[in-house]
Amino acid sequence: MRFTTQVGIVGAGPAGLMLGHLLHLNGIDSVIVENRSREYVIDRVRAGVLEQGTVDLLHAMGVGDNLQRQGLRHDGLYISFQGQRHHINLVELTGGKAITVYGQNEVVKDLIEARVATSRPLYFEADHVSVDALDSSSPVIRFRHGDADYELHCDVIAGCDGFHGVCRPSIPTGVLTSYERVYPFGWLGILAEAAPSSDELVYTLHERGFALFSMRSPTITRLYLQVPPDETIERWSDDAIWQEMLTRMTTRDGWKPSVGRIVQKGVTPMRSFVAAPMRFGRLFLAGDAAHIVPPTGAKGLNLAASDVLVLARALKAFYESGQTEWLEKYSDVCLRRVWKAQRFSWWMTSTLHRAPDESAFDHQRQIADLDYLTSSRAAMTSLAEQYVGLPAEVSFESAGL
Repeated sequence: MRFTTQVGIVGAGPAGLMLGHLLHLNGIDSVIVENRSREYVIDRVRAGVLEQGTVDLLHAMGVGDNLQRQGLRHDGLYISFQGQRHHINLVELTGGKAITVYGQNEVVKDLIEARVATSRPLYFEADHVSVDALDSSSPVIRFRHGDADYELHCDVIAGCDGFHGVCRPSIPTGVLTSYERVYPFGWLGILAEAAPSSDELVYTLHERGFALFSMRSPTITRLYLQVPPDETIERWSDDAIWQEMLTRMTTRDGWKPSVGRIVQKGVTPMRSFVAAPMRFGRLFLAGDAAHIVPPTGAKGLNLAASDVLVLARALKAFYESGQTEWLEKYSDVCLRRVWKAQRFSWWMTSTLHRAPDESAFDHQRQIADLDYLTSSRAAMTSLAEQYVGLPAEVSFESAGL
C-alpha cells in the first residue's frame, strides 16, 4: 500500500510525539510509525525530571493539563556528602525557574491522547520498519502493519526511534562521527510504594558510592544506587537494596528515605554518546537516536524536546516559504546544546560517583569540589542554570506556538 505524507516520523516516544503535535499545530501533515505496542511505550519507566523550558513547551502545545495537576514542581534540590544535606535554591538562583517531576510515561500518555484526538495517523506495532532514499527529494519509510505492507513517501523523515532504532544505522558508513564514553558503573533503580520523605531530589556522594533520592508521585519513591556496570539484579534482594539505600543516604540530622514495597527494580549501564551530524539528506535525527546522556544530569528527555522544537521551527519555515536555511543548520544548532548537556552530565556523574580505580586523593578532591559547590553562590548558580535548562535555541513563536 503506497501513500504519502509531508513528514514521516519513526518512533512514538517523547521526541516523535512532540514533533507530530508541533507539526499538527502548524497544519503540517505527518505519519508516526512505532514498532512497539502502545502499552509498552507508555509503561516504560524512564526520565522524570522536566526542565522549565520543557514544562513551558508542553503548556504552549496545549498538552499540559495533566502536568499542571499532577506534576511536582521543585524549587530546589539537595547535594548530600559527609552525612549532611546542602540545599541549592534553583528558583532564587535562576530568576524564578524550577524543575518539575513528571514521569516520561505520563508525558507519552498525554501526547498519545493528543495525537489520537487529531485523527492523524499513528501506527503502533509496525514490523520490519526501514527507511530508504534518504538523499532524495522523496525518502521512504517501509513497514508492515497487520496484514498489509506499507510504503510511505515523505518530504522529510524524522528519526525519533531511539538509540537502538533503524534510522541512524541507515545512514551510509562514513557520514557520521560517533563520540562515546562508557562509564565504569551502572545504576540500580527501584520504584517503591513509599511516600517521599523529602520534597526535593537528594543527590548523595557516599564512601560506598553514589545514591539518588527522587519520586514519581506523592505515594511513589524513585531511588538509585551506583553499582558495577555488569551487576545483575538477581543479586539484590529487596532487603539488601533497602539496607544499602539507608546506609548511603541517611544523614546526621536523621533524614532518610521512607521504606516501602518495591514494585520495580533493574540495573541500567551508563554511557555518553553523540552522533554528528544529526542529519543526512532528508533524514533528521532527534532525541536518543542522535545522543545519549548519563541520567545524572536529567537531560535526556529535555534534549529530545529541544531537538524537535528546532526541527519544528525549520519545517515551519520550509513549508511556509520554501526556506531551507533552518533545515541546513538544524544539526549545528542542536549540537551546541547537546554538547553543553553532555559536559554538564559528565561533570555531575564524575563528581558524584566513585570510580573503581579511584584513589584517596581523588575522593578528597570530590569532597572539596562539593564543598566549594555548596558554599559558593557563583558555583551554585552555574549548577542551577544548567539543571533547570539553558535558554531555548529558538523561540516558541518561531515554531508556531
